[in-house]
Amino acid sequence: MSNRDYINVVWLKRDLRLQDNEAISNALKTDKPTLLLYVFEHILLNDEHYSTRHFNFIKESIRDLNAQLETYNTKILAVVSDVTSAFNQIQEFYSIDAVFSHMETGLLVTYNRDKEFTRYCRNNFIDWIESENNGVRRGLKNRDHWFENWETYMNSAIEVFEPNENQLLDHKAIESLESVFKVANLETPANTIFQKGGSSTGWKYANTFFQSRHENYMLNISKPEASRQSCSRISPYIAWGNLSIRQVFQKAKELKTNAKDKRHIAAFKSRLRWQAHFIQKFEMEHTMEEASINKGYHKLKKTISESYQKAWKEGLTGFPLVDASMRCLVQTGYVNFRMRAMLASFFTHILWQPWQNATTHLSQQFLDFEPGIHFPQLQMQAGETGINNLRIYNPTVNSLKYDPDAVFIKKWVPELDKLDTLFVHEPYLMTEMEQAFYNFKLGEDYPEPIVDIKVNRKRASDILWNMKDDPVVRRESFRILKRHTISERNRLLKDQ
Repeated sequence: MSNRDYINVVWLKRDLRLQDNEAISNALKTDKPTLLLYVFEHILLNDEHYSTRHFNFIKESIRDLNAQLETYNTKILAVVSDVTSAFNQIQEFYSIDAVFSHMETGLLVTYNRDKEFTRYCRNNFIDWIESENNGVRRGLKNRDHWFENWETYMNSAIEVFEPNENQLLDHKAIESLESVFKVANLETPANTIFQKGGSSTGWKYANTFFQSRHENYMLNISKPEASRQSCSRISPYIAWGNLSIRQVFQKAKELKTNAKDKRHIAAFKSRLRWQAHFIQKFEMEHTMEEASINKGYHKLKKTISESYQKAWKEGLTGFPLVDASMRCLVQTGYVNFRMRAMLASFFTHILWQPWQNATTHLSQQFLDFEPGIHFPQLQMQAGETGINNLRIYNPTVNSLKYDPDAVFIKKWVPELDKLDTLFVHEPYLMTEMEQAFYNFKLGEDYPEPIVDIKVNRKRASDILWNMKDDPVVRRESFRILKRHTISERNRLLKDQ
């Protein structure tokens, strides 16, 4: 191929898969050769929401893609650059006819980058064609018929990756391009306990879940230790696009189950819809990244405590289930939904800290960080939507109920391992004599509680319940229901 020939570029972002990738399929339907591109963007490499674990997962995903692409004598052009700079470099070799990508529901920095890239494409006479992502739609004003449209999309045909010969730029062409780029180093640490990226690994998790692990899905979903096995564990692969929701939805639908299993699979499928629902909410109201969706809560002022926040981040609050959950999350990138909700509730209610101060620490730790889930969920758990039930999680009640034998706590807070189970849940109840008996010193071997949970829980409850009657909160609640959830609730009522 000579210089300045026309090509298409598929700009991969959070859709790191070949199968059921509409951007790739649409590019291959044209008569132009196609380049597959991933850009490690400076704006994201430097963004405080991201951490090394995310980029390692992406690198592993690209390596997995490259292994699949060997059959076609091609690979991903993976570079470190700004997006417009990357496309300028490519245009030194080729004329770009069209760029194909999925519609990204991302951070404010990616939203602004997309606006800049729109201008770039217009100025360079390039078509930018974006595909719907997992049933999330852009430009909606309300949720009328959203469920029906989402289910139609989920049941539609899966895009099959079947390129013809020479449709994809070959190794030689890509190596020529690499000569003018800072090529990304795709090496990652071999021995970590984080889940590894890539569609191949993602399907291993999905297949074992559908084969047997789903059998205790609902029974163990809230248990911090048992859920690590009986939950699907595919959330990172969905967040980074190794698997599409449509692929997983149809796989679940195909599963032949007995009456007992059907309940578990139905619950799992409902969470796929739940995932899309929250991303759709964020797509329609992106200001949620920085401020509460309900403007009535903007007047809520909390005194920032650096010491409280530090103890929470380090798992040293004196509340064992909170500390075990945080330490597990930091070390593995995963805790189940209930523990995530409890961590957010403890931070915002018991410690009475602004949810905005929890955003970056949690996003850096969640291997499955997804902006469209992250911000709406934080606000919901903080009780600042005005439309959701106020939930102030009691960590002791939750540990006794969901980790009664303290297996999870002892695993992640080993300094409590030598205590009897009752004291593992509530070490602060130990008398000095009991501490001496166990050769354990509260405040030295494990911290005393950093706050009085009963007093702080009542304070949070009283303030937030009283705010529900605030005229601005009530007006905003009505607006939110009308825009985001009213049609959903009508649908649920009809289904009952």
